[in-house]
Amino acid sequence: MNLPFKINLQGKVVVVTGAGGVLCSMFARALAECGAKVALLDLNEQAVIKVAEALTSAGFTAKAYCADVLDKDILEKVHNKILDDLGPCDILINGAGGNHPKATTSQETYQPDQVDDETVSFFNLDKGGISFVFDLNFLGTLLPVQVFAKEMAGREGAAILNISSMNAYRPLTKIPAYSAAKAAVSNLTQWLAVHFADAGIRVNALAPGFFITNQNRNLLFDEQGNPTARAGKILSGTPMSRFGDEKELIGAMLFLLSQEAASFITGVVLPVDGGFSAYSGV
Repeated sequence: MNLPFKINLQGKVVVVTGAGGVLCSMFARALAECGAKVALLDLNEQAVIKVAEALTSAGFTAKAYCADVLDKDILEKVHNKILDDLGPCDILINGAGGNHPKATTSQETYQPDQVDDETVSFFNLDKGGISFVFDLNFLGTLLPVQVFAKEMAGREGAAILNISSMNAYRPLTKIPAYSAAKAAVSNLTQWLAVHFADAGIRVNALAPGFFITNQNRNLLFDEQGNPTARAGKILSGTPMSRFGDEKELIGAMLFLLSQEAASFITGVVLPVDGGFSAYSGV
């Protein structure tokens, strides 16, 4: 991988949740290239094993672990395995998260005269779907911190990096639970930064703008590969007039994790969004 720069993570243990996904598997590769021993956690066991095999075949130290970030008992068991396999955690990246169709409205704005039996309006959003999305993003960030952060106290270069979203700054239509959950992740990031400051653990977050992933590809492009109407709205609200390349997140990630470059930075939620959060539409 072509890194914009490298930081020295030689001998450090990095735990990455959601490591079977596009963005977090890329983060894991970048951190491995900086010398880290990487523990890869994901509920999708096959996906995370595939990531680990790619890293080990390239000569890096990486281990895959099947883990549900919403089950603290499972996280504790995985934690013990990581201690035996790699050692205590120095850096934690909370990348597990996502949305769910049951927490998504059909309409961008409520149109009472256009509601039929097929319409999912705000008023009939599924409570279980809302709870799942909020838990996955918020509790899925909080619980790994409970499990791994205690051993990070006092360790040189200890850092936690959460993954928030542009939705935390400017909620998107149709996905109220995801937007609210990511706002909670940003708030939790600030709370943790204060709580762990005396213990020497820095806590920051990335807020990615719009990057094409497996999760959102069908929302942004039709079957012919043309941008959808929603994609057009996104691009018109992004001053740089394009989607981000996932590799454009690496520099921000490495910067926030670097003890040399960011030792006095904690409690920050850094947008990487092509100017989306700065643009008023005028």
